[in-house]
This record gives sequence, structure tokens and C-alpha cells, in this order.
Amino acid sequence: MLFSPLLVFQPAALLLPLAQFTAASPIAAAAAADPRAQCSALQQQSGGVLAEFDAVVDGTQYVEVGELDVGPNASPFCRVWARRSYALNDSLQFEVWLPDQGVWDGRFVAVGNGGMAGTIDHSALLRYLPTHSALAGSNGGHLAQDNNNGTGAPSTYLPYLHSSAQLSAWIHDSVALFTPPARALATALYAATPPHHSYFVGCSTGGAQGFALAQRWPALFDGIYAGCPGFAYARLALSFLWNAQRTRGDGYLSPETATWVRDNAVRKCDGLDGLVDGVVENPLACKFDVAALGCDRAKGAERCLTPAQVAAAQAIYAGPSVQGSTNTTSSSSSSPSSSPSSSSSSSTQIYPGFAPGSEAEWPSGQEGSLANEFALPLLQNLVYDDLSYDALNGFGWSAAEIADVDVRAGAWISEESVNLEEFSARGGKMLVSQGWADPYNAPTAPLLYLSRLAAALPHLSISDFFAVFMVPGGGHCNPAPSYPTLPAQHAVLPALEAWVEHGVAPEYVVSSTDEGVLTGGEDAGGDEDAGGDEVTGGRTVGGGGNGGGNGGGNATGVRSRKLCPWPKQGVVVPGGDLTRWWDWRCV
Repeated sequence: MLFSPLLVFQPAALLLPLAQFTAASPIAAAAAADPRAQCSALQQQSGGVLAEFDAVVDGTQYVEVGELDVGPNASPFCRVWARRSYALNDSLQFEVWLPDQGVWDGRFVAVGNGGMAGTIDHSALLRYLPTHSALAGSNGGHLAQDNNNGTGAPSTYLPYLHSSAQLSAWIHDSVALFTPPARALATALYAATPPHHSYFVGCSTGGAQGFALAQRWPALFDGIYAGCPGFAYARLALSFLWNAQRTRGDGYLSPETATWVRDNAVRKCDGLDGLVDGVVENPLACKFDVAALGCDRAKGAERCLTPAQVAAAQAIYAGPSVQGSTNTTSSSSSSPSSSPSSSSSSSTQIYPGFAPGSEAEWPSGQEGSLANEFALPLLQNLVYDDLSYDALNGFGWSAAEIADVDVRAGAWISEESVNLEEFSARGGKMLVSQGWADPYNAPTAPLLYLSRLAAALPHLSISDFFAVFMVPGGGHCNPAPSYPTLPAQHAVLPALEAWVEHGVAPEYVVSSTDEGVLTGGEDAGGDEDAGGDEVTGGRTVGGGGNGGGNGGGNATGVRSRKLCPWPKQGVVVPGGDLTRWWDWRCV
């Protein structure tokens, strides 16, 4: 199946400045004093502020403390179920969570999807409920229940991958579909006062949606956070296939073997940053040669790798490659390798490989399950339209095959453009984070995008609007199982708000084992030289003070550190405590 990669919809309302999205009239003044009545009155907006978006309200509920059915809520809010029609016969489901008018912070925050979408990410909405921002999220434009419950599998028909409208909505356009009507509902509830700033937060597929917003919808959001972004989605999926093919049979790496390789890599490179803390701070500086663990070189050792296992590990480090030229420009190709490569001089890398120190994560997905969930379904449904296609044995990594994937899949689901000039010109800010031990995404992909962005826009100061924060030992949107005690909750939203609203570019972002950091529960990030805490816009933006808040330390059991904007690296001050973020510096 081959679609023309044209935008399925482009209503004029989406191209207007944010300030023009205002309600036609506020909720009746008589209801203003009663949040329950105020919430219920939003049902009337199906024929009101939502009419211009071809959207309707399906239901409302005023949720008291502890009444939420998808998790514990510590504050009351108005929950709105809504639906927007798009294309010819498709609709997108979305929810809007609106705090009481008296506590609303004046902001709008949209959340993205994970995986193949199909459901609203209630966990993300719940995570940001303490911000008291107006929140919204959608199902991505299709239903999981119609698509194998939102999970890909070999030889399984996934209808949304055969619909040009639903396919385009999934990553390219779904956030742009629900944001205007969601903002209109917030404006209607809050006495015709529109949100003063709008933000998007997403991880994994949600990170890819964040890249789509900056590239395709630069006027919709003031600030975008993209965590562990799968923006090179088609080639990312191919990397799952590459790794699965090379770890079959004799190349299989058991969890015990993979962990042993990781331990050797960490032992080799842990101290390069001057701190032996069980994690490699910058794997790009690590010159670990997995071949040294081979049985032919480790004679007499109690444990060693077979030649097939060495080759498999080298292939995962190197990333997928194709013989000859693909004639395709990708932000994930032609990249510097972070580790020894087994590719020949005649091959071209099409997506980067994994980093030393991440090896213990490989068996959780890279040895087959991710290929079954993503690569095979995309190839069978979208690229070749053949559910019997045997990718594990039949995909041969030729230039023609890669071109097929780029045209038939990448044009619909990848977000690799570096044209962020309009986003920058409008004052937009984008913050990206990526874990070095991510078991899904190759960690250098965002760094390669950053390099391409700088090359494409030499007349702009990229750091004025785009920043990448690498997470040593970090996993995929969560802690890496092999580094369970490392901080994995990042204060990106408070840092992003300070950057957008006060011009405070984040010189660091606090990462903590305490989820309260997500919404400003502790100092979040800011100026290294501030010398104290600077409270801005209702969030605490960290300075270089004495560690107020609940930043960490052994007494509380909370561990925290600073993440640094690339290429800066984190170091602990002499005599400092590595479990307390205020003892870290970015250099």
C-alpha cells in the first residue's frame, strides 16, 4: 500500500495565532460559584465554542478528591470527554482535565501518546494534575480496540495503518487536532480567559509528536518537551529488526550474558568523569572493545563470548547499515559511532547503534519482541501490504528496501525535518531528553538531529530555542531496570516554563527519584550562578543555592542530580554528595 504523503486536513483555524482561540461567551455567571454546575455547563459547548472545530462534548464529570477511576487525584477537577471529526469518516477522542478556576495557573498542557497510541494516556494526565494547568490528551486518532488492543504483532491486520487519515493523525497531526478545541473548552470554563501559555509534553511516540509540532505546527505551542523521541520512527523500527536478526541462534545474548558485558563496559569507562558511581557519564568517550571479551582473546577466563555473540554485540553497537547508498537524507544516518563498529567500509549506517553501558537492557526487547511489536507490523501492513511477509528472513538491507521503507512508512510516521525556523521565530522553545541506557531508542539520535539542526540553520543560535539533555543510565521514559536507583524523574516542565515565560534558558535540569520534581515539587533547573532559588510563574526554578526543597540526600532516601545541556557533562564538586543535585555542576 502506498499513500501520497499529503496532509489530510489543514483547517484554517489551526493556522491562527494562539491568542485568537477565545470562547464566544463564558459559562453562565450563575454557575461560576459552583464548580460542579460550571463543569456540567460545558456540555452545552457542543453547539458553542466547539462548533467551528467539528467537535462535540460526549460527557462531563466533576471529579472530587480521590474519585478518579484511573488513579488517585489529590485535587478536584472538571473532566470532559470530547470527540473531533476529521477527514471523511474518522474521529479523534480526547479528554480535557480542568482544575477549579480559583487554582488554575493560567497554562494549557497537552500530553502525547505512547507506542501505537489508540488510547488516551491517563497516567500522563494524572502525572501533571498537580500543576493546576488545564490538561488535555487524545487517543491519537484511532481506537486501540480496533487495532489488536494497541499492540502490534506479526501477521496481524492493523486497520489504522491502512487508513491515510488515521495514519497521518497518529504522529503528524493528532495533537494539532485536539489542541484548539481543548483550549476553547478551557477558555469557556475560565470566564473567557484563554490560557496565557501552552505547552506539550510527550515521551517515546509522544516525543515524536513533539517533533511533529515544532516542524509542522510551529504556532500551536510556546514550549515543547520531547522525551526519548522516536522521531525517526520508520528507521527506529528497522533497528529493532536488525538487532533481532543478529541475535538469533548462536548470536543470542542471555540476560546474564548481556549484564556481564555491561559490567565490563562500566568497569572500563565508569571513572572517565572522575567519579566511580556505577554508570558511564558520557558513553561517547568510552573506548570499550567488546571483542576483547571473545573466547579467542580471553583465553583462560571463566567467561567469554563466542564469535557469534561478539558479532551480534558489535552489530548492536554499530546500528543498522545498508550496502551502497540509500540516496536518502536522514537525521539518523551518517552518524559518528559511539562504540566499535562491525560495518564494512562499503556500508552506510541508516540509524545509530546503542551505547556502552546499555547492554543489560538489550534482552528486554532488542532480541525479538520489539521487532514483533513494531518492525514486522509496519512492514507487513504499511510497507508491503502483505501479512505473510517474512521480514526476519526476507529483509536483506538493500538500498531499494530502505528506500521503500522511507517512502511508504517514513513519509507518514517520521519527523526528521530540521526546518524549525518558524518555530524559533515565534519564540518557541524545545527541550529534549534522552537516556543513555534507553532499551528502545539509540541514544545518539537526538544528538545527531542537533548537529543537523545547527548545520541547517547556521544563522540562528540553536541553544536559544533547542536543547538536548542526556541522562546517564537513563531508560526509556522511565528508570532503566539495570540502573534502578538512578534519578529518572526530570523537572522539564518547570524548566521549560521558565525558559518560555522568563527567558531563563535551562543551564541544568534537576533529575530525581522523587516524582514531585515533575511539577516543581523541588528546585527544577535554571541558572548555575543564581546563588539561590528563583520562584517564577508558580514553579521553583533552581539556582545554585543550598538545596532547599526536597532535593535529595541520604537522610530522605531521595537521590537527585543535575542533567546538563549537551555537550556539557555533570560533575560532582570536590567533597560533594553525588545523591544531592546541588553538589553537581555542568562543565
